[in-house]
Amino acid sequence: MRHITKQINRFFVASMWQPATVVGCAMLVLSAIAGAAFCAEKQKSTPADQQSVSVTVYNDNLGLIKDVRELDLARGVVDLMFEGVAAKIDPTSVHIRSLSHPNALSVLEQNFEFDLISPEKLMEKYIGQTVELITMVDDKEVVKQARLIGIENGYVYEMEGKIAVNPPGRVVLPELPAGLIAQPTLVWMLDNNRPKHQVEASYLTAGMSWRSNYVMVLSEDDKKTDLSGWVTIDNRSGATYENASIKLVAGDVHRVKHERMRPVPVGAKARVMDSAAPQFEEKAFFEYHLYTLQRKSTIKDNQTKQISLLDAEDVSVVKSYVYQPRVAWWFSSMSGPDKSTKVGVFLTLDNSEQNGMGMPLPKGVVRVYKKDHDKSLQFIGEDAIDHTPEDEKIRVKLGDAFDIVGERVQTRYKVLASGHLYESSYKVTLRNHKEEDVVVSVIEAIPGDWTITEKSHEYEKETSNRVRFDVPVDAKGEAELTYTVQIKY
Repeated sequence: MRHITKQINRFFVASMWQPATVVGCAMLVLSAIAGAAFCAEKQKSTPADQQSVSVTVYNDNLGLIKDVRELDLARGVVDLMFEGVAAKIDPTSVHIRSLSHPNALSVLEQNFEFDLISPEKLMEKYIGQTVELITMVDDKEVVKQARLIGIENGYVYEMEGKIAVNPPGRVVLPELPAGLIAQPTLVWMLDNNRPKHQVEASYLTAGMSWRSNYVMVLSEDDKKTDLSGWVTIDNRSGATYENASIKLVAGDVHRVKHERMRPVPVGAKARVMDSAAPQFEEKAFFEYHLYTLQRKSTIKDNQTKQISLLDAEDVSVVKSYVYQPRVAWWFSSMSGPDKSTKVGVFLTLDNSEQNGMGMPLPKGVVRVYKKDHDKSLQFIGEDAIDHTPEDEKIRVKLGDAFDIVGERVQTRYKVLASGHLYESSYKVTLRNHKEEDVVVSVIEAIPGDWTITEKSHEYEKETSNRVRFDVPVDAKGEAELTYTVQIKY
């Protein structure tokens, strides 16, 4: 009640200087007591008032906008129409505050107006009213009066005592109906007692995302690579952010799943590429990583923008061949040899400062190229990587080897100890048709409580149910790996 009394007193003090206010707000006391909206002066703010804008983009269809503007506001209760916000704004996330005078500005009410002007909306507002239909007759315009009576699946008019369905000509409306606006607008009812404010409006919006893309160029001997990274920002939020400070958050931010409030059409997409030296500064932030662009940039609505993230040269890389059978056959006999499993080709590199890198890398797609005999770059494979911290390994699968073939066959199978103990023996044959020696890593996933009782090659236990045999295979040669496993299950 004290808050209401404060508003009433302020209006009557203001009315001493503006007599018209008394008439316009004659029901102020009753309205305040009843909880109705106060009589307020309407003011508008456009992007022309903008002093700065900051955009923080997350991986998953989310952006945080901070819009700072210089405003000259009337004292008392003011309806502020704040134009230039994103069409896909989350209205529940909106917050406005005065940076210059925090205690002189308070929010009484806020609304998000998105009833935008469109032909469909205009015609809907004029149902039951008379409009003008203009047609061409003998190269002259003829104007007819018609009453719009229906708009479902077409337009229906009452003209000259008859019903006309989709008559030819264009429609002219006498005026713009109340309630329609040209662009999405935030409307605040503010209680203000200072004339000038620097305000910050912040909100979350859908329609913004970013991703990373990497390009590796492999050396002739497959031992070095040049690695470049690009950030791709996609803006479909329904707003343009001029000369904005840009930050990117890499990490899996938990969000509450909810239904979208309304569908928003997606327009055409343009692509802009900012090519230069690495321009982002990376820092740890909470449990995520924050990448800050060291300059300002404009992100237009319906635009895809690419900005350089990193550029590393002569990075050491290791090429490896991996044979990993997909079918286990630990608890039954295998009917025949497995000839379908391919030998995969992988590149592994250390994301360390000693290796010319050492920058936490956001998840993305790595595309790998190599020069052929004519010194032309050829695409040789791509893979997706997850968020990779500093000093961790990056592993990229390029494809399957053409000249290295693997074959696995079960040579013995037994059920021991009344069905609780199983024994299987295998032979893996590796054939190398290349002109150089290779090492093929044979990986087996073994469930339960297991023991390798016999083996032709040493192995490394990578996890509790995963072992790796590194098998050398001579050029134009063949190698056999044999092993026996007992499993208690």
